[in-house]
Amino acid sequence: MKEFYNRRNFIKATSSATVGISFLSTPLLLGQNLSKNKNRIGIIGLDTSHCIAFTEQFNDPNADKELGGYRVVAAYPKGSNDIESSYSRIPGYTESIKELGVEIVGSIEELVEKVDVVLLETNDGRLHLEQALPVMKAGKIMFIDKPVTASLSDAIILYDQAKHYKVPVFSSSSLRFAGNAQAIAQGKAGKVLGASTYSRAKIEKTHPDMFWYGIHGIEALYTVMGIGCKSVVRVHTEDTDVIVGVWEDGRVGTFRGVRTGGWDSGGTVFGENGNMSLDDSGGYKPLLLEIVKFFQTGKPPVSPEETLEMFAFMEAADESKRMEGASVNLDVIWERAQKEATMFNYY
Repeated sequence: MKEFYNRRNFIKATSSATVGISFLSTPLLLGQNLSKNKNRIGIIGLDTSHCIAFTEQFNDPNADKELGGYRVVAAYPKGSNDIESSYSRIPGYTESIKELGVEIVGSIEELVEKVDVVLLETNDGRLHLEQALPVMKAGKIMFIDKPVTASLSDAIILYDQAKHYKVPVFSSSSLRFAGNAQAIAQGKAGKVLGASTYSRAKIEKTHPDMFWYGIHGIEALYTVMGIGCKSVVRVHTEDTDVIVGVWEDGRVGTFRGVRTGGWDSGGTVFGENGNMSLDDSGGYKPLLLEIVKFFQTGKPPVSPEETLEMFAFMEAADESKRMEGASVNLDVIWERAQKEATMFNYY
């Protein structure tokens, strides 16, 4: 069996840091000549509001200096095939993005010929691996909006392909860079002893439960806790999920996903220097600034290791739900996903 990753090894190698070291971050692995002058952005997928919100900021003439002069110049509109709330948006968003000066193209292959970097924005994570492959084969650096894929096994394959084609990629929720999350991750509260986060957790039947909306609050949890979770327990009701993770060093992190009430996100971080509240201020701008840095340097601000463990955490939560709240070891989820990944015919 192909060994994509050894989860234990990367936990040991990165357990002292909040964010693990990415195997894609070294200059030797970059598949292209990065330059600040290569600033043409292409978008894949026009079935999410992010494509319009991001384009409005990148293509705002007053934002050129702050966002490095990057501009969205082309888009391939194809998004979800069967999620009505997604595919129904495509015609309207296509017209809106054309009004922002963006050319609509008929294929990903045509798109990559016209751009330097790519935002993969398709709302449906099931399509991400298929849509990312021609971008990586073309050597184009790429940001992949959440969820990076709709399964851990697809995520393993996607990062393995990125390594093979020597193309940097990263994926993140905007909550990772919103408010004070990064300051806390970098030590503002001292060592993080534990954390509790919350966000909306609307469920989409085509994806594992937390992949659709719950991922936002779970991303915030991982931002401050770092990797190293060993087991997960989930309590599920129609309106609420509570997921409890136990880390290798005994720390506990919890996520509360809600489907009623407000749409806000936040949490509490328990630090050795005192407790601090997480907030979700800042909108999309902090994420876009990180994407620009990534486009310019090829160094992803979030490691594949952390993203993959976060997806194992979410799949373990689904397994715990199926087992009526029993504790699920992430190694079991990891090993199963690796076996599934070997079925992919690659290279």
